[in-house]
Amino acid sequence: MVAPRALLIIHNPVVDPQQGAKLSQALGWNDPDALADQYIRDVRRASHGHVEYRIVERIEVDDFPAKIDGFRYDAASYLRCIREQRGFHEPDAIDYLALIREFRMIEKIAANQIDEVWLIGFPYAGYYESTMCGRDAFWCNSPPVKGTEHSERRFVIMGFSYEREVGEMLEDLGHRAEAIMAKVYEGVTGERNLWERFSRYDKIAPGRAAAGNVHFAPNSERDYDWGNLRPVSSDCDDWLNFPNLTGARRMVDCRDWGNGDTRLHHLWWLERLPHAGGETDGIRNNWWTYVVDPNTVRNRGCLTLFLSWFQRLSAPRS
Repeated sequence: MVAPRALLIIHNPVVDPQQGAKLSQALGWNDPDALADQYIRDVRRASHGHVEYRIVERIEVDDFPAKIDGFRYDAASYLRCIREQRGFHEPDAIDYLALIREFRMIEKIAANQIDEVWLIGFPYAGYYESTMCGRDAFWCNSPPVKGTEHSERRFVIMGFSYEREVGEMLEDLGHRAEAIMAKVYEGVTGERNLWERFSRYDKIAPGRAAAGNVHFAPNSERDYDWGNLRPVSSDCDDWLNFPNLTGARRMVDCRDWGNGDTRLHHLWWLERLPHAGGETDGIRNNWWTYVVDPNTVRNRGCLTLFLSWFQRLSAPRS
């Protein structure tokens, strides 16, 4: 088991001073702490008990975060945009470097106090679903945060919304997993690329579907098509036995992953990520190790190219 430590930052400003109502309460949105608690439980379940997140520091901010150009909403301007569903500020992106400095994220990473950061806020807060910081940071469903290269350790900043549900939080984690596992298997080709095999779905690999990806279930015909009753052949359950794959297949449809429910599909998909001991071709059989700690990811692209070159050089000549 691993117990990653999260810094939780909640942007939840008071928007009704007379009643003392915070933004999440005033608009009838979800309790951010309840969302974080359920997310921790769901990740524990999905990882088969391997990942036990801990929130080691919680900060609730009575303010709107600064955008990349310095703009900040106030209560009146934000509520007007929500009410009219227009006029939201552009660019929407948050100023990550300002946030990193304000909450001393890199210092806390360096002091080994935290392992990652969770932001929970409101629609149009400007968060990426996930983004990576630190030396040699790589794509994590968004570009790496420039200006954080002095951090010796890589770390991920997650971006959640209390206007949404836990299912969307799991979707953010799923996209993080997709990006990190694509990096882990970078340069690995053919059937040895187990990530490519795991993420196959029938539309792109007819008759060879596996678990699919976050947006495409094994039988999906378009993005978010998690409620499709069309039966397809899949070896999705075989991945629960990894690395002892048997090739067993069966017919599946949306009834296997929750009949279109976002949270249930994502739990189903995440539960099938390999979670065993040992290694296969130098890659750990527990993919959750990479998903929760990007520092375990090596640059296999360069290594694979070197090994390919060395094998060609060493091959007997006719």
